[in-house]
Amino acid sequence: MKSIVKLFATTDEDNRSFERIEQQYAIEKDLASKLRNSKKEDRQYLYNHLYDQLFQKVSDHPQINRKNDPQASAKEVAQKMRLLQNFLDSGSIFLEIGPGDCQLALTVAKKVKKVYAVDVSQEIVENTDLPANFALIVSDGCTVPVAPNSVTIAYSNQLIEHLHPDDAIEQLRNIYKALAPGGSYLCLTPNKLSGPHDISKHFDEVATGFHLKEYTFTELSKLFVEVGFSKIKAYIGGQGIYLRFPVSIIKFSESIISKL
Repeated sequence: MKSIVKLFATTDEDNRSFERIEQQYAIEKDLASKLRNSKKEDRQYLYNHLYDQLFQKVSDHPQINRKNDPQASAKEVAQKMRLLQNFLDSGSIFLEIGPGDCQLALTVAKKVKKVYAVDVSQEIVENTDLPANFALIVSDGCTVPVAPNSVTIAYSNQLIEHLHPDDAIEQLRNIYKALAPGGSYLCLTPNKLSGPHDISKHFDEVATGFHLKEYTFTELSKLFVEVGFSKIKAYIGGQGIYLRFPVSIIKFSESIISKL
Protein backbone atom coordinates (compact mmCIF):
# COMPACT_ATOMS: atom_id res chain seq x y z
CA MET A 1 0.00 0.00 0.00
CA LYS A 2 1.34 3.41 -0.97
CA SER A 3 -0.05 6.69 0.20
CA ILE A 4 0.12 10.37 -0.53
CA VAL A 5 0.07 13.16 1.99
CA LYS A 6 -1.22 16.22 0.12
CA LEU A 7 -0.55 19.66 1.55
CA PHE A 8 -1.20 23.27 0.67
CA ALA A 9 1.81 25.55 1.13
CA THR A 10 2.20 29.31 1.35
CA THR A 11 4.56 31.04 -1.07
CA ASP A 12 7.84 32.66 -0.07
CA GLU A 13 8.14 36.41 0.47
CA ASP A 14 9.97 38.38 -2.21
CA ASN A 15 11.72 41.49 -0.95
CA ARG A 16 13.11 42.71 -4.28
CA SER A 17 12.09 45.97 -5.90
CA PHE A 18 9.02 46.04 -8.12
CA GLU A 19 11.22 46.76 -11.14
CA ARG A 20 13.25 43.58 -10.58
CA ILE A 21 10.08 41.54 -10.04
CA GLU A 22 8.64 42.98 -13.25
CA GLN A 23 11.81 42.06 -15.13
CA GLN A 24 11.62 38.48 -13.86
CA TYR A 25 7.94 38.38 -14.80
CA ALA A 26 8.70 39.37 -18.41
CA ILE A 27 11.52 36.84 -18.70
CA GLU A 28 9.64 34.03 -16.97
CA LYS A 29 6.40 34.58 -18.89
CA ASP A 30 8.28 34.44 -22.18
CA LEU A 31 10.13 31.25 -21.23
CA ALA A 32 7.00 29.64 -19.78
CA SER A 33 5.03 30.31 -22.96
CA LYS A 34 7.54 28.16 -24.82
CA LEU A 35 6.78 25.28 -22.46
CA ARG A 36 3.02 25.76 -22.63
CA ASN A 37 3.05 25.64 -26.42
CA SER A 38 5.65 22.90 -26.80
CA LYS A 39 5.33 19.36 -28.06
CA LYS A 40 6.00 16.49 -25.69
CA GLU A 41 9.13 15.37 -27.50
CA ASP A 42 10.56 18.90 -27.21
CA ARG A 43 9.88 19.13 -23.47
CA GLN A 44 12.41 16.37 -22.84
CA TYR A 45 15.09 19.02 -23.08
CA LEU A 46 13.07 22.25 -22.73
CA TYR A 47 12.58 21.98 -18.94
CA ASN A 48 16.32 21.79 -18.38
CA HIS A 49 17.15 24.41 -21.01
CA LEU A 50 14.53 27.00 -19.99
CA TYR A 51 15.14 26.77 -16.24
CA ASP A 52 18.87 27.14 -16.83
CA GLN A 53 18.06 30.27 -18.86
CA LEU A 54 15.85 31.62 -16.07
CA PHE A 55 18.56 31.32 -13.40
CA GLN A 56 21.18 32.74 -15.75
CA LYS A 57 19.05 35.75 -16.75
CA VAL A 58 17.57 36.43 -13.30
CA SER A 59 20.67 36.67 -11.12
CA ASP A 60 18.62 37.77 -8.09
CA HIS A 61 16.03 35.00 -8.37
CA PRO A 62 14.70 34.17 -4.86
CA GLN A 63 16.20 30.66 -5.00
CA ILE A 64 19.62 32.10 -5.78
CA ASN A 65 19.25 34.77 -3.12
CA ARG A 66 18.39 32.16 -0.49
CA LYS A 67 21.45 30.14 -1.43
CA ASN A 68 23.59 33.27 -0.99
CA ASP A 69 21.90 34.18 2.30
CA PRO A 70 22.80 31.47 4.86
CA GLN A 71 20.42 32.84 7.48
CA ALA A 72 17.39 32.92 5.19
CA SER A 73 18.25 29.51 3.76
CA ALA A 74 18.65 27.98 7.22
CA LYS A 75 15.31 29.41 8.33
CA GLU A 76 13.51 27.96 5.33
CA VAL A 77 15.15 24.55 5.75
CA ALA A 78 14.24 24.49 9.45
CA GLN A 79 10.60 25.17 8.61
CA LYS A 80 10.50 22.34 6.08
CA MET A 81 12.29 19.94 8.44
CA ARG A 82 9.63 20.60 11.07
CA LEU A 83 7.24 18.71 8.83
CA LEU A 84 9.62 16.18 7.27
CA GLN A 85 11.14 14.93 10.51
CA ASN A 86 7.87 13.15 11.25
CA PHE A 87 8.43 10.90 8.24
CA LEU A 88 12.19 10.24 8.39
CA ASP A 89 14.49 7.86 10.23
CA SER A 90 18.06 6.64 9.82
CA GLY A 91 17.00 3.95 7.35
CA SER A 92 14.92 6.20 5.09
CA ILE A 93 15.51 6.43 1.35
CA PHE A 94 14.50 10.00 0.59
CA LEU A 95 13.56 11.35 -2.84
CA GLU A 96 13.05 15.05 -3.47
CA ILE A 97 11.59 16.07 -6.81
CA GLY A 98 12.54 19.62 -7.74
CA PRO A 99 15.06 20.28 -4.93
CA GLY A 100 16.05 23.76 -6.15
CA ASP A 101 19.19 24.81 -4.29
CA CYS A 102 19.30 21.35 -2.60
CA GLN A 103 19.73 22.85 0.88
CA LEU A 104 16.82 20.83 2.26
CA ALA A 105 17.98 17.60 0.60
CA LEU A 106 21.51 18.15 1.91
CA THR A 107 20.13 18.59 5.44
CA VAL A 108 18.03 15.45 5.13
CA ALA A 109 21.13 13.54 3.97
CA LYS A 110 22.59 13.95 7.47
CA LYS A 111 19.68 12.00 8.95
CA VAL A 112 18.86 9.24 6.45
CA LYS A 113 20.47 6.36 4.59
CA LYS A 114 20.21 7.77 1.06
CA VAL A 115 19.00 10.93 -0.72
CA TYR A 116 18.04 11.30 -4.36
CA ALA A 117 17.53 14.86 -5.62
CA VAL A 118 15.88 14.91 -9.05
CA ASP A 119 15.67 18.22 -10.93
CA VAL A 120 15.50 19.57 -14.47
CA SER A 121 18.50 21.85 -13.89
CA GLN A 122 21.79 21.63 -12.04
CA GLU A 123 22.64 25.29 -12.65
CA ILE A 124 21.75 26.36 -9.12
CA VAL A 125 23.91 23.74 -7.37
CA GLU A 126 27.08 24.20 -9.39
CA ASN A 127 30.21 24.15 -7.20
CA THR A 128 28.33 22.60 -4.26
CA ASP A 129 30.04 19.78 -2.34
CA LEU A 130 27.76 16.75 -2.14
CA PRO A 131 27.99 13.99 0.52
CA ALA A 132 28.55 10.34 -0.36
CA ASN A 133 24.92 9.33 0.31
CA PHE A 134 23.59 12.09 -1.95
CA ALA A 135 22.79 11.68 -5.66
CA LEU A 136 21.83 14.66 -7.83
CA ILE A 137 20.00 13.47 -10.94
CA VAL A 138 19.02 15.67 -13.88
CA SER A 139 15.68 14.60 -15.35
CA ASP A 140 13.54 15.60 -18.32
CA GLY A 141 10.73 16.71 -15.99
CA CYS A 142 8.78 13.44 -16.18
CA THR A 143 11.14 10.56 -15.50
CA VAL A 144 12.31 9.63 -12.00
CA PRO A 145 15.57 7.75 -12.66
CA VAL A 146 15.83 5.71 -9.45
CA ALA A 147 15.29 2.00 -8.84
CA PRO A 148 11.63 0.90 -8.70
CA ASN A 149 10.17 0.20 -5.23
CA SER A 150 13.24 1.71 -3.55
CA VAL A 151 12.07 5.00 -2.01
CA THR A 152 10.43 5.14 1.41
CA ILE A 153 9.52 8.83 1.38
CA ALA A 154 9.16 11.08 -1.68
CA TYR A 155 8.75 14.82 -1.31
CA SER A 156 8.11 17.83 -3.50
CA ASN A 157 7.44 21.45 -2.62
CA GLN A 158 6.00 23.81 -5.23
CA LEU A 159 6.71 21.33 -8.03
CA ILE A 160 3.69 19.78 -9.73
CA GLU A 161 2.31 23.18 -10.72
CA HIS A 162 5.51 23.75 -12.74
CA LEU A 163 4.83 20.76 -14.99
CA HIS A 164 3.02 20.88 -18.29
CA PRO A 165 -0.42 19.37 -17.54
CA ASP A 166 0.23 16.58 -20.04
CA ASP A 167 3.38 15.62 -18.12
CA ALA A 168 2.00 15.76 -14.57
CA ILE A 169 0.26 12.41 -14.68
CA GLU A 170 3.34 10.74 -16.19
CA GLN A 171 5.59 12.07 -13.45
CA LEU A 172 3.11 10.89 -10.81
CA ARG A 173 3.19 7.39 -12.25
CA ASN A 174 6.98 7.40 -12.11
CA ILE A 175 7.00 8.62 -8.50
CA TYR A 176 4.55 5.87 -7.62
CA LYS A 177 6.79 3.26 -9.25
CA ALA A 178 9.78 4.56 -7.31
CA LEU A 179 8.04 4.16 -3.94
CA ALA A 180 8.58 1.02 -1.89
CA PRO A 181 5.51 -0.77 -0.50
CA GLY A 182 4.25 1.34 2.39
CA GLY A 183 6.04 4.42 1.05
CA SER A 184 4.52 7.88 1.03
CA TYR A 185 4.63 10.96 -1.15
CA LEU A 186 4.39 14.39 0.47
CA CYS A 187 3.24 16.85 -2.17
CA LEU A 188 3.12 20.53 -1.20
CA THR A 189 1.46 22.79 -3.75
CA PRO A 190 -0.53 26.03 -3.72
CA ASN A 191 -4.27 25.87 -4.27
CA LYS A 192 -5.40 27.56 -7.48
CA LEU A 193 -8.53 28.94 -5.79
CA SER A 194 -6.31 31.44 -3.95
CA GLY A 195 -3.92 31.96 -6.88
CA PRO A 196 -2.09 32.73 -8.96
CA HIS A 197 0.96 31.93 -6.85
CA ASP A 198 3.87 32.35 -9.26
CA ILE A 199 5.57 35.59 -10.31
CA SER A 200 2.45 36.52 -12.31
CA LYS A 201 0.45 37.05 -9.09
CA HIS A 202 1.51 40.70 -9.25
CA PHE A 203 0.18 41.17 -12.78
CA ASP A 204 -2.37 38.53 -13.90
CA GLU A 205 -5.61 36.88 -12.80
CA VAL A 206 -4.35 33.37 -13.58
CA ALA A 207 -0.84 31.91 -13.50
CA THR A 208 1.17 32.81 -16.62
CA GLY A 209 4.72 32.22 -15.34
CA PHE A 210 6.35 28.87 -14.65
CA HIS A 211 3.25 27.67 -12.81
CA LEU A 212 1.91 25.99 -15.92
CA LYS A 213 -1.14 24.71 -14.04
CA GLU A 214 -2.27 25.28 -10.46
CA TYR A 215 -4.63 22.68 -8.98
CA THR A 216 -7.35 22.32 -6.40
CA PHE A 217 -7.14 19.49 -3.89
CA THR A 218 -10.10 17.83 -5.62
CA GLU A 219 -8.35 17.87 -9.01
CA LEU A 220 -5.12 16.44 -7.62
CA SER A 221 -6.94 13.76 -5.65
CA LYS A 222 -8.40 12.41 -8.88
CA LEU A 223 -4.94 12.26 -10.46
CA PHE A 224 -3.42 10.42 -7.50
CA VAL A 225 -6.24 7.87 -7.35
CA GLU A 226 -5.87 7.29 -11.09
CA VAL A 227 -2.17 6.55 -10.63
CA GLY A 228 -2.84 4.02 -7.86
CA PHE A 229 -2.33 5.76 -4.51
CA SER A 230 -4.60 4.08 -1.98
CA LYS A 231 -4.74 6.58 0.87
CA ILE A 232 -4.93 10.36 0.67
CA LYS A 233 -4.55 12.75 3.60
CA ALA A 234 -4.96 16.51 3.49
CA TYR A 235 -3.15 19.18 5.48
CA ILE A 236 -3.36 22.96 5.32
CA GLY A 237 -0.64 25.26 6.61
CA GLY A 238 2.72 26.80 5.95
CA GLN A 239 6.11 27.63 7.46
CA GLY A 240 6.41 24.09 8.80
CA ILE A 241 3.10 24.12 10.70
CA TYR A 242 0.31 22.01 9.19
CA LEU A 243 -3.07 20.87 10.46
CA ARG A 244 -4.84 17.83 9.11
CA PHE A 245 -8.35 18.32 7.73
CA PRO A 246 -10.90 15.72 6.61
CA VAL A 247 -10.73 15.19 2.86
CA SER A 248 -14.51 15.43 2.54
CA ILE A 249 -14.61 18.87 4.17
CA ILE A 250 -11.89 20.24 1.87
CA LYS A 251 -13.62 18.93 -1.24
CA PHE A 252 -16.97 20.34 -0.11
CA SER A 253 -15.38 23.72 0.68
CA GLU A 254 -13.72 23.82 -2.73
CA SER A 255 -17.00 23.09 -4.49
CA ILE A 256 -18.64 26.03 -2.71
CA ILE A 257 -15.74 28.40 -3.30
CA SER A 258 -15.58 27.44 -6.99
CA LYS A 259 -19.26 28.31 -7.42
CA LEU A 260 -18.78 31.65 -5.71
